[in-house]
Amino acid sequence: MRRVVLFFLVVSLLSVSIAFAQTFGTKKRTPKPHEYGNVVINNFSAQERLSPVVFSHWLHRSQYTCRLCHVDLGFAMAAGETRINEEDNRNGLYCGACHDGKVAFSVDKYDRKGQKVSNCDRCHSEGKKIELETNFYQFVKGFPKARFGNKIDWLKAEEAGLIKLQDELEGGFIKAEDFKVPDDIELNTTDAEMPDILFSHEKHAIWNGCELCHPQIFHIKKSSTVFDMQEIFDGKYCGACHGKVAFTSMDCHLCHTKEVY
Repeated sequence: MRRVVLFFLVVSLLSVSIAFAQTFGTKKRTPKPHEYGNVVINNFSAQERLSPVVFSHWLHRSQYTCRLCHVDLGFAMAAGETRINEEDNRNGLYCGACHDGKVAFSVDKYDRKGQKVSNCDRCHSEGKKIELETNFYQFVKGFPKARFGNKIDWLKAEEAGLIKLQDELEGGFIKAEDFKVPDDIELNTTDAEMPDILFSHEKHAIWNGCELCHPQIFHIKKSSTVFDMQEIFDGKYCGACHGKVAFTSMDCHLCHTKEVY
């Protein structure tokens, strides 16, 4: 009798849990600092019987500008939209622009006998215990801290010279001409209790250049784009980066910086 009662109790609890999840949604696990910004790429992996690719943003952003990958190399801003395949990489496109065995590890590697062996697991690592050659926690030791995301203030790290960003690759790319960085601009908020935003063109230009934001994400003319926080939370405008790779929108004071008198 006790087993029957226990069985129906468990079933009832499961039913309530499922109903609650369907009604209110389930809480996602907060990514660990070394996982923040990771992108899972799975356009073709399953059909090739490979694990999905896990792209580590923190490792690449510590060496290269966002502009280099998303403008010069043509990576889309949303996961999966570039539809990279192995042939592209072997032809020097996308990941293959660096992962050629010279700049970074290639698709193939060789054992001590000189025999070609697979190097797939280094990228196709979803669900596997594959450790990066560079450990996140050792790499960022001594870096300025932040409250959210991967807990690192990358802007201050760059300003302090702790990381040096490469903005171009040799061969096949036209060096962009130097340009005058526009002045910072003030973006007014509709919330009387929230300070206005002081947008730094200089800080964004270091990482993104101009082409990454204009005109696809923002119109060129000042104040011609109107948006709100919900749209940012939905991944539009500033949300194309912030909350995915750049610091999260929970760090309000990093954008809303104008003094209130």
